[in-house]
This record gives sequence, structure tokens and C-alpha cells, in this order.
Amino acid sequence: MRNNSGLLAAGIALAGVALLAGCQTAPVAPAPAMAWSVRRPTLQNLEQFGLDGRVAVAVGNQGFNAGIRWAQSGAVTRLALTGPLGAGGVEVTANGADLSVITSSGKRLGNDAARSELRDKLGFEPPLASIRYWVLGVPDPGAPAAVQLDSQQRLTELTQDGWQVDYNSYMPVGAQWLPRLLTLRREGVRVRMVVDGWRP
Repeated sequence: MRNNSGLLAAGIALAGVALLAGCQTAPVAPAPAMAWSVRRPTLQNLEQFGLDGRVAVAVGNQGFNAGIRWAQSGAVTRLALTGPLGAGGVEVTANGADLSVITSSGKRLGNDAARSELRDKLGFEPPLASIRYWVLGVPDPGAPAAVQLDSQQRLTELTQDGWQVDYNSYMPVGAQWLPRLLTLRREGVRVRMVVDGWRP
């Protein structure tokens, strides 16, 4: 009788553990679809955000991988690239036409010298004024663009200023769907970005 009671108690305990495990692994409800006419201006007007991720850059027959940390505050973009660009990587700050770069050796460069440094390190000049919008999954509002949307009103393809941006997957972030994987292409340049996480 004791053995039966023990087995019954163990069975109840195991059922409880399984139930709790089931509760813990329940999928998170995805963010609802938002109309493009609402989604586009909402994200274009987003003043502050950050992301952590990785980039793979291919220019002609050359290529490299790097970690990326992005912080956006109003018109000011701050990027830190770590990995192949020197032991300390490169830090970039862009504010409209103003650009500054801190090299892996700690040298600070401004505007023309900074652009030259970026071209030398990356193999191309990144479209910093527009990419702050592209990473959010919307076009730069300051230039004409061609867009293709999926059934949930999210960008699948964007063509703007000679660049093509393909959006391969999204992740739910609060009430929005934000890009998780995107690829930028232009004239022999391909930049593939994986977002590991978004920050407010």
C-alpha cells in the first residue's frame, strides 16, 4: 500500500513538473501585423534605439566578419565594429554630414580623413545617413525608394540610392517586428547583418 501511495505521489509530482515545464516553454504570442501606412512613419520617427549583432562584408574577392554594436540617438549614429579591423576595432560617429572615426590605435579622425579611413578599412563607404532607417525595416524618408512588402506589411525588399536591401527574417520586439537578418548589395559589395538583439 505504501509503495502504491509512493508511486501515486511520484506520478503527481512528475505531472506537476511537466505542467510547469509546459508553461515555461509556451511560445510567446507574435506581435500583430501593423499597416505599412502606420508602420513606416512610426519607425522612421523612432529617435532612439540600439542593436547588437554581426556583419559579414564581401567586396570583390575580399571579405571579413565583425561584431557590431549600434546606438542611435536622434540624428547621431554611433557604431562600434570589433573583429578584423584591428585589436580594438573601429568606432564611428555620424551626425548629418559630420563624421568621426576612432581607429584601433586610438587615433581620432574627422570628416574627409574619417571617410578615407572607412573606405580603406571596409572597402567601400557605408551609407550611414540611410542605413539607420534600413536596419529598422523602412526606407530613408529623404529619398525616393521602391519597396516590396510581405503579407504582414513588412519590407522584403528595398531599393534606394543604388542599394538593394533584402530582408530575410524578422523578430518580435515589443509591439513591432524588427529585422533579424538583412543583406545590403551594391556594385560588387555585399553586407550581411544578423541582429542578435535590439535595445531601447
